Amino acid sequence: MTTESSATDVAAVVRRYFAVVGDLGSTEEQLRAILDPRAVFRELPNPIAPAGHTRDLEQTVSGFLAGKSRLTDQRIDIHELLVSGERIAVRSTWRGVIGETEIVAHMAGFVTVRDGRVVAHDTYDCYEPFTLPD
Repeated sequence: MTTESSATDVAAVVRRYFAVVGDLGSTEEQLRAILDPRAVFRELPNPIAPAGHTRDLEQTVSGFLAGKSRLTDQRIDIHELLVSGERIAVRSTWRGVIGETEIVAHMAGFVTVRDGRVVAHDTYDCYEPFTLPD
C-alpha cells in the first residue's frame, strides 16, 4: 500500500521530470539526474512518430538535445496525476514551436518511478492538426 508520503514523493519526481523535459533551458545533466540508467521510454504511434519508438536512456538524451535545437519554445502543462504505488498516470498538454508553427499534443502517459528516478515512461500523444512550412 502506498503511503501519502511515498505518493507525494513519486508525484514530485514526475513533476520535476516533466519540468526538465519541458524547459528549453534545462541541461542534459538535469535530465540524467532524474532518469535511471536502465530507463525505457515508449512513444506509441502518432503523426510525429507513425511507427512509434522505444528508446533507452542514451537515445532519449539524444532526442532531448535534438529537440532543443529544433524548437524555439516549449512547455508542458500537467493537468492530472494519479499515483498507484510506483506508477503514475499523467494527463498533460505539450506545446512546442517550430519556426512560427505551434504544435499541440494532448498527452496521457504512464511513468514508473523507483528509488527517486524515472525507470519507464509510456506516452500516448494526440496531436492537434498542424502543418509545418517547407
